[in-house]
Amino acid sequence: MDEARDRNEPASLVERGRRLVRASADIPLEALEFLGLPLMRTRRRPPQGAMPGEMVVPMDAPPPEIRYLHFARERLEEGLVADPKELARLIAQPDGVTWIDVAGFGDRGVLESIAAVLAIHPLAMADVVHVPQRPKAELHDDRLLVVTQMARVALSGEVDIEQVSFVLGPGWVASFQERPGDVFDPIRARIRTPATRIRESKADYLLYSLVDAVIDGFFPVVEALGGVIEELEEEVLQSTSPASLARIHATRRTLLTLHRLQWRQRDAVNSMLRDEDLPLSPAVKPYLRDAHDHAFQTLDAIETYRDMVVGLMDLHLSAASHRMNEVMKTLTIVATIFIPLTFLAGVYGMNFDHMPELHWRWGYPAAWLSMIGIGAGLVWWFRRRGWLGDGHRDADPR
Repeated sequence: MDEARDRNEPASLVERGRRLVRASADIPLEALEFLGLPLMRTRRRPPQGAMPGEMVVPMDAPPPEIRYLHFARERLEEGLVADPKELARLIAQPDGVTWIDVAGFGDRGVLESIAAVLAIHPLAMADVVHVPQRPKAELHDDRLLVVTQMARVALSGEVDIEQVSFVLGPGWVASFQERPGDVFDPIRARIRTPATRIRESKADYLLYSLVDAVIDGFFPVVEALGGVIEELEEEVLQSTSPASLARIHATRRTLLTLHRLQWRQRDAVNSMLRDEDLPLSPAVKPYLRDAHDHAFQTLDAIETYRDMVVGLMDLHLSAASHRMNEVMKTLTIVATIFIPLTFLAGVYGMNFDHMPELHWRWGYPAAWLSMIGIGAGLVWWFRRRGWLGDGHRDADPR
């Protein structure tokens, strides 16, 4: 295990890619996976003919862990919830805002109990559990469902994509994650700090803050990919191995995934801005516009890096073609030098009795001198033409 893992520090994405292909340069499949994204993410869905809203719980998912933060201007309460029925007491409090954070989909009974206590529509709950869903904002009765895709760089250096769904109710927000670990630590810190805007606002402002944290979470991922692209530029100039091309393709695929997700999240925020039927106050709309702008900024950065990766692929192919041309030129020059030498050796290897030079005392050294002279002359002429050495021609090549 490498030192970065032993120290529990983030490993570079490029270092992870190089570690995967260190043994051999001909394992592009593993190189395609070095960014951590699976080649194909299978969507969970109910069996054919199932009732609408039926949930399919993954077998390997962790059990749900329910945390809550109930806060007002002068009051803060947080902790774990052992029984989903306790949520009824939290959301029934007349003042303040409650954030219910559910991490893990490993127990269908617990999820159904949460949905029953919070009065979440079965179709909305199915969208929460059946991942991945496209980012969207939908109103189910009086509950607003917002589906997002969270991107972050894990401690192992991999790009981790996870669906995070939010349900907005009267005075509370419930967030649902596939597994523990998220980008909401700054939001929790702001909630725990007295006299902050989030402590003085309503539940719709908390929803905005969580959605904005998901959108802003793309920034460090895109910056990390920018570092990967810079390293790949140096690698392509030094090597044209299949693994290098595979890593370029993996980076391009990751950028395409991030672009698609952020584009849809921008559309979801835009629908929250335009739909007047959603339970969002006018005071929150300016902040949603700011989140919309942040999505645009990350999209611009992603598109810039996509163009750079396309240029890297062209550079890789050009470098490979150039190296192949250099090899072919060298082989052609060597073959050209040996053509007259082979001709002389062939002529004097025929062993005819009446060949004039065959019995000449100095014939053997003369043949050697002739071949050496012809070879040296050809090398000098090729170098004068700029076909050997640094590739520059002499001042007067004629």
